[in-house]
Amino acid sequence: MTETLEWVERFPGLSRLAPDIKDMLISQSAVVEVPTGTTIFGPGHSPENMLFLLDGTVRVQQVSDTGHEIVLYRIHAGESCVLTTACLLAFEDYSAEGIAETNVRAAAIPRTLFDELVGQSKPFRDFVFAAFSKRITDLFLMIDEVAFQRLDVRLADKLIKLSDGQDVIKTTHQMLSVELGTAREVVSRQLQEFQRRGWIEQSRGSVKLLDRDQLQRLAQHNH
Repeated sequence: MTETLEWVERFPGLSRLAPDIKDMLISQSAVVEVPTGTTIFGPGHSPENMLFLLDGTVRVQQVSDTGHEIVLYRIHAGESCVLTTACLLAFEDYSAEGIAETNVRAAAIPRTLFDELVGQSKPFRDFVFAAFSKRITDLFLMIDEVAFQRLDVRLADKLIKLSDGQDVIKTTHQMLSVELGTAREVVSRQLQEFQRRGWIEQSRGSVKLLDRDQLQRLAQHNH
């Protein structure tokens, strides 16, 4: 299947690898398909494969001992999972869970090949660590937001991002609280305030944006 053979070309960092390294990646990888809602990995398990996402989105979230959840980041097509990278490098179990938000297709390369390539191929190593450093930077920004930014600003920003240009967002107070790493009651209060101002309209399982400009203006305080 040509599509499978060419998956390496969809990752700029991998497409520049030497032909023999590419052949190893292609011959020893498997393209896996996972339906929406599947938990791809979770705490207490160690990664067997390095995943390169070809289609779809995976949400990576952390659950605390007290049961609080927070979305750490999303993996999109053309990206690798840095949490998996970290666990592979440190020989540790996952500390968070990865959930397929859509139907997902990914190329999986076994741990043994990952170890071999990180050790032998500088371009492969560069690819792995470039993705790693970018994601670490993103995570520091998120920690800064959670610790220091106002919740109303973060919620406005999140609604704009989740809307993806549409007026209606399929979401719940619980899902938004996980996105923002805060209590559901806090999010509910803030959404009520936005509704009182006429910026949004809430209904069961969705939020409708009525005044995108005002939300955008508030979200700008983040930047």
